[in-house]
Amino acid sequence: MEYLDFELPIKELEDQLDKCQIIGQESDVDVTNTCKQIEKKLDETKRKIYKNLTAWQRVQLSRHPNRPYTMDHINAICGDTFLELFGDRGFKDDKAMVGGLGKIDGQSFMIIGQQKGYNTKTRQYRNFGMANPEGYRKALRLMKMAEKFGIPVVTFIDTPGAYPGLEAEERGQGEAIARNILEMVRLKVPIICVIVGEGASGGALGIGVGDRVLMMENTWYSVISPESCSSILWKSWEYKEQAAEALKLTSADMKKQKLVDDIIPEPLGGAHYDRETTFKTVQQYITKAFNELKDLSTTDLVMSRMDKYSKMGEYKE
Repeated sequence: MEYLDFELPIKELEDQLDKCQIIGQESDVDVTNTCKQIEKKLDETKRKIYKNLTAWQRVQLSRHPNRPYTMDHINAICGDTFLELFGDRGFKDDKAMVGGLGKIDGQSFMIIGQQKGYNTKTRQYRNFGMANPEGYRKALRLMKMAEKFGIPVVTFIDTPGAYPGLEAEERGQGEAIARNILEMVRLKVPIICVIVGEGASGGALGIGVGDRVLMMENTWYSVISPESCSSILWKSWEYKEQAAEALKLTSADMKKQKLVDDIIPEPLGGAHYDRETTFKTVQQYITKAFNELKDLSTTDLVMSRMDKYSKMGEYKE
C-alpha cells in the first residue's frame, strides 16, 4: 500500500500493529491487549483524518496509484460479459479511451471510459488517460451504435484532461469534444455517467453528458486542475491547495450546486481500501439510475436531459 502525505499517521500505526503481531507470533509474550489498543487508535485516527479531508486531499485520493481504474470497474461489474470494441473508423484506435458491450445485473449496456496505466509502460500505452480526438470519435461511434440498437450507455470518467498535444489539435480535438456533447444531449437512450477518479476539463465533458451523473465520494470535477489554476492565478503551483478550495470541485460541492445527481459513498480511506465493496456500490448505483430511466419515453428522456443542462448556471439576483 502506498500512502499520501496526510496518511502518514495511519502508516505509523499500521507499522506498529504489524510489529506487535509479529512479536506475539514469534514469542510467548501476550500482546493481545496492546494490539487492541493500537487497533482502536488506528480506527480513531482513520476516522479523524478521512472525516475532515480538504479539497486538495480529495484530489490526491482521486489520483491514488492504488485506486481502481475504469477497466477494474468494468471487469468487476461485468465479468466475462464485457466485449471491447475498437477504433473510430477514421484514424486509429485510441488506447486512452476504452469501450464495448457488457452486462450489469443482466441488462446490456454500452460501456465507455478513460483508462489510465498502472506503471510506466502502461501509462505510456494509455497516454496517462488523456484521449486524442480519435478516442472521442470512437466513443461517439459506440454511443450511436447503442442508440441504433436501443442499448443504454454507461460512461466512466477518469482523466486529467484531453490530450493537449499539437497533433491532437491538428486532428480537431475541440470539434470532437463539442460534437460528443451535442450528440450526447440528444441521444435517444439513457446515459449514466460515473466519475470514478479525475474529472478534468473538456476531457471529462466529452463523455460526461448524461441523464444521471454520479460522482464517487473522493473524486473531483472541474474545468481546470488545481495546479493549472494555481499556475495561472499565482504564476506558481505552490497555491494548488487554495485553488482546490476556490474551485469547489469536490463531490459535495458539485451536488450542492446541482451539477451532479448523486454521490457514491466510498469505504473508509478511499475506494482502494476495499475494492470489492466499492465495485458493489457502484453497480448498485448504476442499476438504481437505470431503473429510474428505463420506463421513460424517448421524447421525455431527451427533453428532461436538455432541460437539466439548460438550467445549469441559472441564478436570480
